[in-house]
Amino acid sequence: MRILVANWARRVGGGAERYLQALLPALAARGHAVGLLVEHDEADPRLRIDDPAGGVALISAESLGPERGSAAVRAWRPDLVFVQGLENPALEQNLVSDYPAALFTHGYYGTCVSGTKRFALPAPRACARALGPACLGLYYPRRCGGLDPRTMVREYRRQTARRSLLPRYRAVVTGSDHMAREYAAHGVAASRLFTVPMPPTGMTPDSEAPGVRPATGRVLFLGRLTSLKGAHYLLEAAPLAERALGRHFALDVAGDGPDERMLRSRARRLGVDASFHGWVEPEARARLMRGADVLAMPSLWPEPFGLVGVEAACLGLPTVGYAMGAIPEWLVAGETGELAPANPPTAEGLAAALVRALASADHLQHLRLGAWEGSRRRTMHHHVEALEDIFRTAAAG
Repeated sequence: MRILVANWARRVGGGAERYLQALLPALAARGHAVGLLVEHDEADPRLRIDDPAGGVALISAESLGPERGSAAVRAWRPDLVFVQGLENPALEQNLVSDYPAALFTHGYYGTCVSGTKRFALPAPRACARALGPACLGLYYPRRCGGLDPRTMVREYRRQTARRSLLPRYRAVVTGSDHMAREYAAHGVAASRLFTVPMPPTGMTPDSEAPGVRPATGRVLFLGRLTSLKGAHYLLEAAPLAERALGRHFALDVAGDGPDERMLRSRARRLGVDASFHGWVEPEARARLMRGADVLAMPSLWPEPFGLVGVEAACLGLPTVGYAMGAIPEWLVAGETGELAPANPPTAEGLAAALVRALASADHLQHLRLGAWEGSRRRTMHHHVEALEDIFRTAAAG
């Protein structure tokens, strides 16, 4: 097949782009002609989704403009367009009108004004509402997003435009059952809705099971330093867990973002032994994972999947996180990590989950083995096979 993957950016910025970085060569290796359509093409060559040597045809809407970009797509003759997320609803409308199309839902695309699917007040809590006019009435009282009314109106219009295009897709693909329920609630028919669990993309499972080793006394946080990712809750939980365990542990914080200065200040105020590493390359990510006892994933929004936890599991690193969104689909309490209550999430609940994970060397080893075994059941090979079946059906109409 001739498969054109459409994404808003060429730069690797998060889990969705790491997924594409692994998917493109996997599709090409199966004999498909693969193209990449991007809205923004400003990526550093070291951080691009596509490998210049990988044989992926690039179409840049930014550099070509609307008319020449459309002509380039027509000239490429895709059998199917696989949309990952676009900023311009007009571009998306043109693609789904002119070609058989499938949508992969990395986030709350067309289902939430802010895209976070959670209320911030009176406490962080997942939202179960379907997108509609009532969302505008709740946006400020429940702090669904920021305080600029222009942003609220602009994003509402964009998300409702996206929702209006959902019936035009021949297939809507989700990476989790949680997201499948979200799109079913927004009217996507079961015959067009498919769940294909996400494989680890930035890591491959170790060839051998993790052996017994002494605890390192380190807890790893890996992600953007924003309020949604909950690192501030982890800093509050750390002293509580230390007192309950009767021993010291250190935090490694890997990532960057607007909250870094606040988090550094809070760590000093709370007396938390925290090292801030900034954004790290894949090799450094792996080293930090191998040096930690657990990964902390205290997300305060319903993660559509939570790819970093499955990547960590490849190296035998279990996860502690809140039971919100799709996280409980791969974080099985007592088997691959420990879950904290999420209704609402609290520092006390997260501390208790850390204590359960770290209190016993035998239990921690059990979690390490369970995480590794779980990662081996998720492979890119099986993921692509499932996508191929969906693509053939969608392309045939």
